[in-house]
Amino acid sequence: MQEATHPLSILMILGASLCGALGSFLYKTGANAAGGRTVDLLLNPRLLGGVACYIAVMVLFVAAFRKGGALTVLYPVYATTFIFAAGLSLLAFGTPIRPVNLAGMTLLVSGIYLMGKTS
Repeated sequence: MQEATHPLSILMILGASLCGALGSFLYKTGANAAGGRTVDLLLNPRLLGGVACYIAVMVLFVAAFRKGGALTVLYPVYATTFIFAAGLSLLAFGTPIRPVNLAGMTLLVSGIYLMGKTS
């Protein structure tokens, strides 16, 4: 029997995906700005913001699963984190998104669609 996935669960996982991409961005920029001492890492606002983002990811995952949804549907949606991270990297650092990256993103979204299809 296929478990039904609530649309709000999918939206929560997309929110978690955005938080995950933002968390990665904050980790990168925080690591670049941090000094070499342990205390610099522990008190770095960007690194702490990254930690907060990943806590939000966990909370959104739990809320989404409680709302109802199959792991085989919801977890692939979280893979969109890579797409959001590429967009953030383009905006913040000018990292180009090449045709091969676009092809990978297309395959990723296609895979998410196929994983969500019911038989």
